[in-house]
Amino acid sequence: MTYADKILLCRDCGKSFPFTAAEQESFVQKGHFNDPGRCAECRAARKARGAGPSPESARAYSAGAGGGYTRGPRELFAATCSACGQTAQVPFQPRNDKPVYCSNCFEQKRAAR
Repeated sequence: MTYADKILLCRDCGKSFPFTAAEQESFVQKGHFNDPGRCAECRAARKARGAGPSPESARAYSAGAGGGYTRGPRELFAATCSACGQTAQVPFQPRNDKPVYCSNCFEQKRAAR
């Protein structure tokens, strides 16, 4: 894909700034698909302040009832422990190609690492 230089408008200071073809290619290689919203100076100032998410994204996260995220009950699946043979409840669908452990055996395996 070919890129062309373009001029963008900073959302903080309102100044226009160049977004070069090389910068665009670098953004895509890093997995960024949106154009930057701030000029280099405002990005540096924001980073120096240690600013968190923008007000827009913070609003999106707190849009739920009471401002928090709630998850429904977790589905558990019955499985036979590969180490001791006891019945275990696990939060994933067991497959036959991988071992499944009960809580006690899992903790022992993790501690042994």
